[in-house]
Amino acid sequence: MPLQRPLGRRGPWFAAIWLVFLIDPVRVAWDAHDTAKGDIGLLATLAFGTLYIVIWIRLRADRARLVTRPSWVESIGWLASMASLATVMVWALGETGTASAVYCAVATVMLLPFAYAAPIVVGIAALMIVLGETRPTWDSGAGTAFGVLAAALAVFGIQQMMVRNIELIKAHDENADLAVENERTRFARDLHDILGHSLTVITVKAELAQRLLDVDPPRARAELADLERLSRDALADVRRAVEGYRDLSLPGELARARTALAAAEITAELPNSTEDVPTALRELFAWTVREGVTNVLRHSNAQRCSVVLTPTSVEVRDDGGGPGGSTLGSGLTGLQERASVLGGTVVTRSLEPGYSLRVVVA
Repeated sequence: MPLQRPLGRRGPWFAAIWLVFLIDPVRVAWDAHDTAKGDIGLLATLAFGTLYIVIWIRLRADRARLVTRPSWVESIGWLASMASLATVMVWALGETGTASAVYCAVATVMLLPFAYAAPIVVGIAALMIVLGETRPTWDSGAGTAFGVLAAALAVFGIQQMMVRNIELIKAHDENADLAVENERTRFARDLHDILGHSLTVITVKAELAQRLLDVDPPRARAELADLERLSRDALADVRRAVEGYRDLSLPGELARARTALAAAEITAELPNSTEDVPTALRELFAWTVREGVTNVLRHSNAQRCSVVLTPTSVEVRDDGGGPGGSTLGSGLTGLQERASVLGGTVVTRSLEPGYSLRVVVA
């Protein structure tokens, strides 16, 4: 479906204002309405003005659909019609009918590319000069020729501005579409990272529990309990992802960490699964991963970053220069407050080389 852009209602009136230059041909034709040429000239002038407005409205509708110009066939058809009516006007009304030349030049610039429009406009201006010099009763055509060139040049500037605006709108829309597509791709990738390993583990544990039901019922019950926990955790992670990442999830943070580190050209060593982490600690560990990876990206100039998960701890380690000073003061303070609620501690230390951020829950 073509793109549409709303346009104001004053455009057609603005175009109609310029028909004032056809008043003189209409007046001359009306004065001679008792003759065949007068009647023909009047009809040709009215048809010419109407055709000009129709072309302008059509071009305006194309601009609303972000179309720069009509097709070649249509453009040539419009111009041929205008040229025919202009020829009738000159034949019937004489020098007064040459007022149509300016409109023909303007339409040519609007309908055709510059490489084709320019010689046609110059040809129209030259024709006005030739007619002025060869017709004994006509004034010099230099004034009309100048009007043709000046109007064409002015409209060319306006037309180029409209073309640039259309290109900018198209580029903006393409960028918006790409942003949406990139977000969809990222979300699909994150969802795969969040669910892929968890579902695999759930499947394996379900098969194991089924085999153990008759052989080792206590162990089968343990596997089923673990299966229930993993299923609930996976469901919670998916809900958080669908809700737009308003809440943190450990698999989601690992997925985003992988993407961010790859964009920064930092080699990432991240765990493929999170099922060993108790449900109560997953959000705290997610905050730790976010804080640690963010600081690696901002401060460390690292080449490699790794995340190590255990049932009671999480560590973010890099081989860079570390944050230095108290750069992480506010972030560490917030992380320590979250850890203390669960009886955990935040441990930071310098490595040779590198830096480590570790949260341990006793």
